[in-house]
Amino acid sequence: MTAPIVAAHGIHKHFGQVHVLKGVDLDVAERELVFVIGPSGSGKSTLLRCLNRLEEPSSGSITVAGIDMLSPKTDINHARQHIGMVFQSFNLYPHMTALGNVMLALRKVAGKSRAEAETIARAALERVGLAERAHHRPAELSGGQQQRVAIARAIALEPRVMLFDEPTSALDPELVGSVLAVMRSLRESGMTMIVVSHEMGFARAAADRVVFMDHGLIVEQGPPAQIFENPAHERTRAFIGQIRQH
Repeated sequence: MTAPIVAAHGIHKHFGQVHVLKGVDLDVAERELVFVIGPSGSGKSTLLRCLNRLEEPSSGSITVAGIDMLSPKTDINHARQHIGMVFQSFNLYPHMTALGNVMLALRKVAGKSRAEAETIARAALERVGLAERAHHRPAELSGGQQQRVAIARAIALEPRVMLFDEPTSALDPELVGSVLAVMRSLRESGMTMIVVSHEMGFARAAADRVVFMDHGLIVEQGPPAQIFENPAHERTRAFIGQIRQH
């Protein structure tokens, strides 16, 4: 077994008195798409944010692409170039075009020249199907298009791992498909992805593994068919049953 590209072991996270993550272990293989599901407040987003140190774990160890994310010696901004993150809110700069938003990280974080940044940014927008929208500002784009710009911005830095935190939950239902299509094409190109989402159809169709979290712990994990059709744990069964009713 080759070493996992993401290895998080014994992750605890306290917010004051609240114990949000209670010793989570998660290994992710290169090119794997892992889907994390569970009720609100189960710690899914906090776990993602710990992986790229947007949240500081209270204890545990995290290695991503061979980088010890919790070492005081690690240049965290450099390390984050290897870990793209797409949020529920698109976090685009409203005064900049789609192209400008994608170029910014390439210039600031990766230190690319303007010409090189523009070439890479245009290619990234092409990958998410927005080449012709390069000069539109966020206000001129639909929510789905804005989210695809956010994905382009992340993949332009050529990360080894992509984290998606509820990437479609702020979108109108008819715009969700365009974002999932981009995620599917990333998956086909071999990107390692960890996705927190309520898009169970996508999980079933695209995930290699589904991880069910509840109360700050991973309760069970396995292939989508097993988790959705034949979960071993009572809490997983209850959660899957609830989703089915919606």
